[in-house]
Amino acid sequence: MLLVLILAGVLWGLGALLGTPRRLRWGMIAFLWAGVVLMHLMLPAASPLRVATGGSAALWLLLGGFAALVLIYRAGLRRVRARAEAGNVPVERSGAFSDAELERYARHIVLREVGGPGQKKLKNASVLVIGAGGLGSPVMSYLGAAGVGTIGVIDDDVVDLSNLQRQVIHRDADIGVPKVHSAAAAVRALNPHVEMRPYARRLTEDIAADLFADYDMILDGTDNFATRHLVNRTAVATGKPLISGALAQWEGQLSVFDPANGAPCYACIFPDIPAEGLAPSCAEAGVMGPLPGVIGAMMAGEAIKLITGAGAPLRGTLLIYDALFSDARRIQIKRRADCAVCGTKEAT
Repeated sequence: MLLVLILAGVLWGLGALLGTPRRLRWGMIAFLWAGVVLMHLMLPAASPLRVATGGSAALWLLLGGFAALVLIYRAGLRRVRARAEAGNVPVERSGAFSDAELERYARHIVLREVGGPGQKKLKNASVLVIGAGGLGSPVMSYLGAAGVGTIGVIDDDVVDLSNLQRQVIHRDADIGVPKVHSAAAAVRALNPHVEMRPYARRLTEDIAADLFADYDMILDGTDNFATRHLVNRTAVATGKPLISGALAQWEGQLSVFDPANGAPCYACIFPDIPAEGLAPSCAEAGVMGPLPGVIGAMMAGEAIKLITGAGAPLRGTLLIYDALFSDARRIQIKRRADCAVCGTKEAT
């Protein structure tokens, strides 16, 4: 066997000295391998040539199969690279995909609705997540895994033991750590190609507009109505699409609020902040642990559709999911002309 390997090395070296193309050199080695296998299949078992080359064709067939698998893998990687580079989409913040990125995002790139151009859009996109809790956890995990290039997250809370029943981006060791830093570390560990921007503070009126201006879209996973209305007002003022999710016990809801594209805003549907006690928080009313994962994953899916242009996002539709009875309902919602935030009719 050693003799055949030496002969293969000599063929490769001579080919390199003579400037023979690599493909032709691999062809010569493949021809040598085929000759050895054929010799093992045709000569008697006691033949000195068979004994000198391993005694059995099995080892050579295994070696050939392994080489074929390597070549198939490399060819597939080249196909994925070619598809990713198709479309000639301008790259704004980063260069071409690395081999590691191509392999990481291969299942996206082979989707007809995403492909290479769509994955580049994800890589060049920036999203701001409001809240690093139950909804923010799956949102950031899935957007980070999907290859969204820049993810900002703002939250002024720290990880508490009671969070870990549903806020799966955090770990027991993160208790007492600001949620934005715990979440940013988790996403970086999941995908080092993503830029995480944590803001360990509360979203307020004086910073909201400047912060939103740095991002393509906003995903709101907060649990209080005052912040939801602030997020909505700022998203409308800055022309950013807003993907909003909410939870209560066994039920979750989400929609895409985007008046710039004819859809209603959050205030069109929920114009007023409920009186105290009418809409209890998760801490007061409880929430089924996996429910934030379901709604947060849907929010991430809506963001991917908006970025890539795939499918039909939930503009003008409120999706309500009832986990207790495994039921989902879609309610058509319309923009109100007299909405105080996005309305086109002046108040009288």
